[in-house]
Amino acid sequence: MILKSTVDRIMEATDIVEVIGEFVQLKKRGANYVGLSPFANERTPSFTVSPAKGIFKDFSSGKGGSAVTFLMELEKFTYPEALKWLAKKYGIEVEETKEAPEDREADNRRESLMIVSGYAAKFFHESLLDTDEGQSIGLSYFKERGFSTETIKKFELGYSPDQWEAFTGQAIKEGYQPEFLVESGLSVKRDNGNLYDRYRGRVMFPIHSFTGRVIAFGGRTLKTDKNVPKYVNSPESEIYHKSSVLYGLYFAKKSIREDDNCYLVEGYADVISVHQAGIENVVASSGTSLTSEQIRLIGRLTKNITILYDGDAAGIKASLRGLDMILEEGLNVKVVLFPDGHDPDSYVRLVGTSAFKKHIEDNKKDFILYKTNLLLKEAGNDPIRKAEVIRDIVESIAKIPDSIKASVFIKECSHILQIDERALLSELNKMRQAKAKKDGERQQPRHEAEPPEDLWADPVIEGKQEDEATQEREIIRLLLLYGNKMIDWDGIANTYIGPFMIAELNDVDFEQPTCKSFVEIYGKQVEDGVLPEEQFFIHYPDKDIVDLTVTLIATKYTLSDNWYEMHRILVPDEQANMKATILGAIFHLKMHKVGKLLENLRKELQVAQTAEEQDILLSQYMRMKKVEKSISDYLGSVILK
Repeated sequence: MILKSTVDRIMEATDIVEVIGEFVQLKKRGANYVGLSPFANERTPSFTVSPAKGIFKDFSSGKGGSAVTFLMELEKFTYPEALKWLAKKYGIEVEETKEAPEDREADNRRESLMIVSGYAAKFFHESLLDTDEGQSIGLSYFKERGFSTETIKKFELGYSPDQWEAFTGQAIKEGYQPEFLVESGLSVKRDNGNLYDRYRGRVMFPIHSFTGRVIAFGGRTLKTDKNVPKYVNSPESEIYHKSSVLYGLYFAKKSIREDDNCYLVEGYADVISVHQAGIENVVASSGTSLTSEQIRLIGRLTKNITILYDGDAAGIKASLRGLDMILEEGLNVKVVLFPDGHDPDSYVRLVGTSAFKKHIEDNKKDFILYKTNLLLKEAGNDPIRKAEVIRDIVESIAKIPDSIKASVFIKECSHILQIDERALLSELNKMRQAKAKKDGERQQPRHEAEPPEDLWADPVIEGKQEDEATQEREIIRLLLLYGNKMIDWDGIANTYIGPFMIAELNDVDFEQPTCKSFVEIYGKQVEDGVLPEEQFFIHYPDKDIVDLTVTLIATKYTLSDNWYEMHRILVPDEQANMKATILGAIFHLKMHKVGKLLENLRKELQVAQTAEEQDILLSQYMRMKKVEKSISDYLGSVILK
């Protein structure tokens, strides 16, 4: 367990805007920062970060919390993992009550896969640098590719010995479980149950997660045997989903944000060579077709993608339709071609950094216009093929969500295609209407004979339950916002609002589990002589407590400072009469609880079997009615004063 003093130092050092800014492109808006949700596919920013409170709130998915919660939600870290990531970022030594269990038999399956992948990366890297075979075969290959020692170490490049069980045998000897070796794809199980190495005799390219942990590998053979696949990649696992991973993104994300552009290349070597040349905002889809998940990853950091092609015309044409997905996600796409026979890796090594950058600037073309010219040239004077090209181009433009941007492309393509702009607009509208109709048909209406399940519920009971939950959450909100403020009311003094509310609610049972837990935690803190504030609950280990806290203190909208000056509209301030605010909330909740008791007593009276039982229940009922009246009278007097 990480010591509380260490946790406190981590929390004090953490800048939530800086942390989340590594994953989401944030823009300042008033006192807060906003960006597109990393948890939902949205076009209008609803993701808010409050540096003053140290919290984020995603109004699309409902998620919220501290920097720790964000890492847990996005990267699926455990609470200690998130703390250690932050500690590493801010250079804080993690002190624990006992040594961290680099445990081969970790309870957490995901963490076990992470640990074994990290071990494998270290094994392959050391095999490359410290063994004769690794140096003569693997290291010499990387050096021939022009990779420096610093680059090799930075990307943790490695070599897997050309033996059947070199890695597997050593891993098992050191205590790593065979099931995780197989599940991660590092080892393969024979029919007899024995394991052998998947990547024998290959140079290794570790694939890192967004936060820098090794989650998979790509292994390249150096043999010329055509029966041996050139690349062997990790299979899908709990920690690796290739459709949502981009090679090099961990090393590129900072530069992508700063340059507001992402270079997309094809392979591992392209990424490494371009990165080594000082152009660090470069990633690869690792030989797979580009996916919408990968595009959204880039879209969190920039709205600009530049595709660096290797000059293979057939390959370019085959990938054009797939690039329409980038347009659909609202990103701007440019295309750069290199001279025949060259890819980004070979070209940057040939001409150097300056000439490489100049080539990109001089030759980058907008994707839509490039596609138009390419297909038009291919169609020649054939009117039928030209008509197909026009439809193809308009189909791409129809993917662009920004109507102004789409209109600009229609105008430019009209000129290139030598066709009336109105004809292109007409075709564009047809395509958009067809898509809207198709999307509408996907949402199947519910059959009239089968009403939704919640229609059978008692609306009165549902309403009461919802109202009661609202009242309980209101109590929590007031404890969070005002619990540490001193009471200055008539007849009550020398105490704080928090302890006063806890004492007044001593006879109330909370129905909502998280609200109940919150009040119990708050009460325990008060008993220990502590007045817990927002930050205590924002950084609390229980995710449900954090979610409740952030939901109650975060707001999507804030009034500007000159609201009153502009509109002369006064917004009610609950702090103007704190006595009415606090007591009103307490007694409204009590009124709900009493109402619930009365309802239960009425039901029991209806089924009471004996006169004696009826008398007892009636007596209880009358007492509760008096309580209800006293609360009602008290509420009226407090709120009207």
